[in-house]
Amino acid sequence: MDTSSKKNAHLFHKNPSRPVRRQSLKAGCPSPEEARPCCGKLKVFLGALSFVYFAKALTEGYLKSTITQIERRFDIPSSLVGVIDGSFEIGNLLVITFVSYFGSKLHRPKIIGAGCLVMGVGTLLTALPQFFMEKYSYEKYEKYSPSANLTPNISPCHLESSSLPPSLAMGKSPNKMNDGCVQTVAIIGPIFGFLLGSLCAKLYVDIGFVNLEHITITPKDPQWVGAWWLGYLIAGLLSLLAAVPFWCLPKTLPRSQSIDDSGSSSEKSKFIIDDSINYQMAPGEETKIMEMARNFLPSLKTLIRNPVYILYLCASTVQFNSLFGMVTYKPKYIEQQYGQSSSKTNFVIGLINIPAVALGIFSGGIVMKKFRLGVLEATKLYLGSSVFGYLLFLSLFALGCENPGVAGLTVTYQGTKPVSYHERALFSDCNSRCKCSESKWEPMCGDNGITYVSACLAGCQSSSQSGKNIMFSNCTCVGLAAPKSGNWSGMMGRCQKDNECPQMFLYFLVISVITSYTLSLGGIPGYILLLRCIQPHLKSFALGIYTLAVRVLAGIPAPVYFGVLIDTSCLKWGFKKCGSQGSCRLYDSHAFRHIYLGLTTLLGTVSIFLSMAVLFILKKKYVSKHSCSIATRGKAVASSSFRMEARAARDRGQQPKYWPGKETRL
Repeated sequence: MDTSSKKNAHLFHKNPSRPVRRQSLKAGCPSPEEARPCCGKLKVFLGALSFVYFAKALTEGYLKSTITQIERRFDIPSSLVGVIDGSFEIGNLLVITFVSYFGSKLHRPKIIGAGCLVMGVGTLLTALPQFFMEKYSYEKYEKYSPSANLTPNISPCHLESSSLPPSLAMGKSPNKMNDGCVQTVAIIGPIFGFLLGSLCAKLYVDIGFVNLEHITITPKDPQWVGAWWLGYLIAGLLSLLAAVPFWCLPKTLPRSQSIDDSGSSSEKSKFIIDDSINYQMAPGEETKIMEMARNFLPSLKTLIRNPVYILYLCASTVQFNSLFGMVTYKPKYIEQQYGQSSSKTNFVIGLINIPAVALGIFSGGIVMKKFRLGVLEATKLYLGSSVFGYLLFLSLFALGCENPGVAGLTVTYQGTKPVSYHERALFSDCNSRCKCSESKWEPMCGDNGITYVSACLAGCQSSSQSGKNIMFSNCTCVGLAAPKSGNWSGMMGRCQKDNECPQMFLYFLVISVITSYTLSLGGIPGYILLLRCIQPHLKSFALGIYTLAVRVLAGIPAPVYFGVLIDTSCLKWGFKKCGSQGSCRLYDSHAFRHIYLGLTTLLGTVSIFLSMAVLFILKKKYVSKHSCSIATRGKAVASSSFRMEARAARDRGQQPKYWPGKETRL
């Protein structure tokens, strides 16, 4: 049995109970009769596995794109949305370690197929709440909708008395490759996930259940909720479809000598010396579950005692905390910071950011292959990409927009800054005679450029409607901030961000794309470092532990504590019908930016220091092994020279001039 059969680097290995056929001499390939069924099944497996990766990545990408939609639909805070996002990884906590350890010995195609079925059913269940809950109700003057028989001059302000001061009673109306193919597909999946999220965000959440002519908000409105559930149905059906081919594949496939030879050096350890134990089962020996279980703890102990593996695991876990938190709330950050719609945000992320990540990973692989970098050089590239990536990320602190002018929250009713935050800040002399609720969020944009929490709090006396646009007039608080204009009117909805915000958003996109590319450049070098720092027979198990740690220690908690900290920057909370706190209606842009970017940068900095420790240990290992190798070669050369000289001396019948240990011999 050849030496490459000792390794478990490939998914399918040679069946020991089946005799090995004679290989063709042409380029080490099998005969045509043997090659066709093997290659055909292998291509089917690769195609099916690529489709599984695509479906899984699409689902994960779509989940990130619906975060803000789910938050508004069910009126929940960001911290609870983080729990929902993190729960996507909870299933891995139960099965991933055992699957990675036992999966290499069992019927892997059927295990993958069963996993696809579970994933598909779970994705379909995610959309289920839409069909059991009542229709979406938004706080946007539904009493003024066409179905509410709007009277031409209904007053938002219910006065305590029938008269107003004469100075406030006037107003005007407004005017208005095989090894690379699976990973490549896994990268393409999130692109389609965000694009699907962009498409679904343009469709109203209750499409098919309500008359869309009665909907008074548009996709540009902050309270708009798209058909978030539709994408989960599509992704779930794709996952179920991906499971079908795996039930038709055999447990193992014979592989050709060329595959064995090519695989023997691709993942070979550069500084871990493989011992002489034969890890392949003997012919005819059956896999015993109990025997594998007995080897579980010793294998785990071996991994824990590997300092390079443990440090890299810690560095990756901290870095993925940074990346998972950043990616989860990136759509929310763009919407709140730059005033973009959910549909446009998802489209931009899917079409610009994720391709930059894919290009970075591809470039890292090209650099590794072209320059044939060793594990030490790969570690340096991995560390360098992290350092430069987070340095670029720091520049995003300067690319923020100012807080929108909201009366009583970010500016006073006179239009000055700042405002002192207190419970009665939403009330002023201009609306003191109106019976207004401070818990409602029905924003109105005044002609003075200031947003009011509601038309009632703006002191508006009358309203009119043109199509889906609702206008308010005789708004006393609008006139208070701009007494000389004489235009005391407004329109339903929030005012747009300041004029510099679109330009800031463009700069943000450019820096974000460059940062994404730079950080992902170290993806392949980091993966190579992971493979080369462990013994070949432990690679599958080590990858399972690595994936488990990243998902459980980063994928689950990161969205939660990011969401909790983001909630602290909320200025105006919504309230449900039962009176409990709902989702945040308005964030402090400055606080949101510093929390979101600061936490990401802090975690990234910690991961950089841990990566430096990995590089330091690797250098020590290489120096010691290099010196040991030189000493071993020196001894071998000296011994060989001695033997040659001894033979020559025997031929001449005399003692050699030098032999090892001559100087110390008594």
